[in-house]
Amino acid sequence: MDWSNQVRLSRRGVFRAGAAVGVGALGSGVLAAGTASAALPASPRFDLGATPKHLFGPKLLNESHHSMQGFTFDDVNRRLFIVQGENGGTGADLVINRVSASGSVLGWMAIRGAGHGVSIAAEAVGSTTYIWVECDADENTNDGRGTALARVQFKHGLVRKSIASTAKFFRGSNTITAAVDPVNKRLMVRRKENGSFYLSVWPLATARYGRASDRLVHVRQPSVAETFQGYTFYGKYAYLYYGTGQTNPDNINSTIRCLDLNTGKFVGSPAVTRAGSSLVYREPEGIAVHRMDSGRMGLFYGFASRPSGGGANRYANLYYKLL
Repeated sequence: MDWSNQVRLSRRGVFRAGAAVGVGALGSGVLAAGTASAALPASPRFDLGATPKHLFGPKLLNESHHSMQGFTFDDVNRRLFIVQGENGGTGADLVINRVSASGSVLGWMAIRGAGHGVSIAAEAVGSTTYIWVECDADENTNDGRGTALARVQFKHGLVRKSIASTAKFFRGSNTITAAVDPVNKRLMVRRKENGSFYLSVWPLATARYGRASDRLVHVRQPSVAETFQGYTFYGKYAYLYYGTGQTNPDNINSTIRCLDLNTGKFVGSPAVTRAGSSLVYREPEGIAVHRMDSGRMGLFYGFASRPSGGGANRYANLYYKLL
């Protein structure tokens, strides 16, 4: 990864390069009707009970007074991006940070009126990173959620007040976000349909067309009586992240659940994670997969925290489990 002058130390092997993804012509991105019947091939599954490792944190991001939300990895160019609300924004204004393996901010860009940022996805095109992020929030408040996906090139310092129609997909959606399987080059779209959330998977190279004939999976997300905080997937398994902010380290409710995307059913029991249990106001935020330099897969998940003495600052923290 382009670490600028970051020392790798114990974080050696966190990021790994891969093969570039080809680019096709952009389409309208209108979600097509129908349900694809293709299944994802067998794949290994993370042991959610494995001992977590600490990557970084507590660290301030570019917007010091807003919690981290979703994050994503560009495995080709070995980059990490974390999204958060904008300081002084109206609630649905998002800032995407490019972050080093030690948590230092290397760059940022803003998208106004985008949504909440529960999840974002990175797509590598040569040395360029495109970010799939919600846009056109249904209201420009803290409750605003995206009604379309945008595919935008990450450019440091750029402020996008609007997204061109040629870069928007799945328009007319309800609470839409995206995640990426960077190894198998697939994009997952999560959105509400008829009152329930559904997870759909497309090949990353054709996701922008939104054709049902290209769709590999379309399953209903099981309802869970916990606060949803993010999702990711690798192979045929999705990993769903739940929990709320807590000030008492003995009252841990952060859980990760594994979903078989071919059956739409949970596999195994929900795993409670005690990673970061000593953090002040520890709130689960964001989850993503990434292939390490060693070739092993990592399941990364985040927590937002606050300063011990109080105050407006909000910190980012990342932990991971190895496959």
